[in-house]
Amino acid sequence: MRHLRALCAIADTGSLRKAARQLGMSQPSLTTQLRRIENTVGGRLFSREVTGSRPTPLGRSVLNRARPIVAEMNALVSEVRLEVGQAAGEALRIGSTGSRAVVGWLRRLRARFPDADTTIHIDVSANALLEMVAAQQLDAAFVHEVEGTPLRVPEGVRRRVLLAREPQFVALAETHPAADAPVVRLTDLADDQWMVDPAGDGEGPGLRRVLTAAGLNPRVVYGDYLTAADLVASGEVVAPCQPTARSRPGMVVRPLYGDPLTVGLYLASRAPDAGGAAVSADVDALFADLETAYLEIAWASDAYRQWLLRNDSPLVRVRDARTPVPLADIGLAGPSDGA
Repeated sequence: MRHLRALCAIADTGSLRKAARQLGMSQPSLTTQLRRIENTVGGRLFSREVTGSRPTPLGRSVLNRARPIVAEMNALVSEVRLEVGQAAGEALRIGSTGSRAVVGWLRRLRARFPDADTTIHIDVSANALLEMVAAQQLDAAFVHEVEGTPLRVPEGVRRRVLLAREPQFVALAETHPAADAPVVRLTDLADDQWMVDPAGDGEGPGLRRVLTAAGLNPRVVYGDYLTAADLVASGEVVAPCQPTARSRPGMVVRPLYGDPLTVGLYLASRAPDAGGAAVSADVDALFADLETAYLEIAWASDAYRQWLLRNDSPLVRVRDARTPVPLADIGLAGPSDGA
């Protein structure tokens, strides 16, 4: 079963690196495992191409038999866990792509459901999280979708919009010539090397699309965002980042002029007619706590708070309805270049 899961993960992600991360193992270990499987079946199951790993005709044949087996096993495991959870008390399993809102979300959920065993699963791949929701391995997941590169939403999964359009800012070295500007233009970064995490669904293609539309063709390299932060601070690269990201020594975070890079933010859960959640928790409550947690970190960022206000974001109205605050008290500035 472990081997079948590995094959499905490679096929679904199209990448040994992404599949290894999804499976919680190193890429060399997964590569070794794939070679053993191929030696066992007597042929290559994936072709290694520049764009990733693609199933060979033999691979497609094996996958056609493997997928139903994996699906049945996932369903069996989910049912057993549900029965165990019902016997021992409620379990609340949530997932998220990387977000600073997760800490506040968890804190609120544990306060709301003190008797539930609340766990969090973090994965850079939104598609992987959606598959886990579909398989009832997660009750809900907070995911983002890069504009222009839609996610694969499995049947039986519904999404509720937290924010239809979140701007992506840029992280650059504090010594960068554009670092002193309140808003940075893409042309200010024309000579820079960009870095994105290839395991983030749609992030590489999304960035390429935006750079091409701006008439730019800089070098784009790939790496995880923890490594990127150090490289940004050293001046080696610039990188797109969430608007709630905080500056750190040697690195600043700035809005991009015209908001060329945006993502949609969603809470994904099972549709009621597809089995619903494995817990009695109301999805409305999960969403309300996520919304509050997100607002908390959004308002802590001066640049992002100004963006929300200037763009008349629905989140501003949500916040005002909950905790009305005069605009003068939160430093509303007049329109500026790039607002």
